[in-house]
Amino acid sequence: MAAARPIWKGHLRLSLVSIPVELYTATKSTAKISFRQIHEPSGKPVKYEKVVPGVGPVDTDEILKGFEYEKGHYVLLSDEDIDDVRLETRKTLELTQFVGACEIEPLYFDKPYFVVPQDELAEDAFRVVRDALKESQKVGLGQLALRGKEYLAAIKPCGTGLLLETLHYEEEIRKADSFFSAISGAKADDDLLAVARQLIERKTAPFDAAAFKDNYTNALRALIDERLKRKGGKVATAPEAEPVRTGGNVIDLMAALKQSLEGSAGPAAKGGSEPPSKPAAGKSGRAKSAAKPAAAKPAAAKKPAAKARTAAPASAAKARKSA
Repeated sequence: MAAARPIWKGHLRLSLVSIPVELYTATKSTAKISFRQIHEPSGKPVKYEKVVPGVGPVDTDEILKGFEYEKGHYVLLSDEDIDDVRLETRKTLELTQFVGACEIEPLYFDKPYFVVPQDELAEDAFRVVRDALKESQKVGLGQLALRGKEYLAAIKPCGTGLLLETLHYEEEIRKADSFFSAISGAKADDDLLAVARQLIERKTAPFDAAAFKDNYTNALRALIDERLKRKGGKVATAPEAEPVRTGGNVIDLMAALKQSLEGSAGPAAKGGSEPPSKPAAGKSGRAKSAAKPAAAKPAAAKKPAAKARTAAPASAAKARKSA
């Protein structure tokens, strides 16, 4: 295993069986390009201070967490107060329910983590839970306290280990009705549907994540490399990004589908999967075909989210006025 640090240590519990496990993040933040705000005249990074209106910059040890129960009035809690909130799920993830592997809708899934046994003694019980989930094609559900929040979590087999995926609670999910209510529920034309199904079958292949590349990140890396070359710096060349094709001539939907079908050899014939093209259908039942590649524009640096300011309690405000 790579020299990674677990983000959580505790027990995975199934009834009376308790297995010491560790949790590791399954995704890499380093794969994405991140920007910092830079003061152009000096070339130095912009920093942020924690500031209280009317007081100025404050020390970190003077800051508490505050819940605003009324406008301008807060219940103040220290880190120690929050740590004293005892939850069984802080150290134990108990599998309290099992559901079919395909029963959870994709929009509920949040973030994946690898679950591994803490030591060799825990492996026997760990393998039993893993293989039982695999053979039954079930997903285990439980709750886990992590980083100041209690998550709903799903456990499923992943290779020789287990994968934990945090789930959104129901109240965190928007209802789709308001977005989909204006879309007609009428059935699509049978002839168009038949051609679309053929196109889908032609492009069907086993999922291979390596076949898809982050073209936007690659284009940004190419732009950064170009600027480094001008400065005489070292350049780590990124793979060339394929041009992104966008809108064009409006043609008949059936003709577009048939043209796509004729021009598609299918991923199986090419020895791998390929990202599907997306003809966009308009309200008139017509589709847009691919046209000239769009000119790439340098992306502006995204402003980092401003840090939350902790406003002083009302009593402190009065003290400042009198001073």
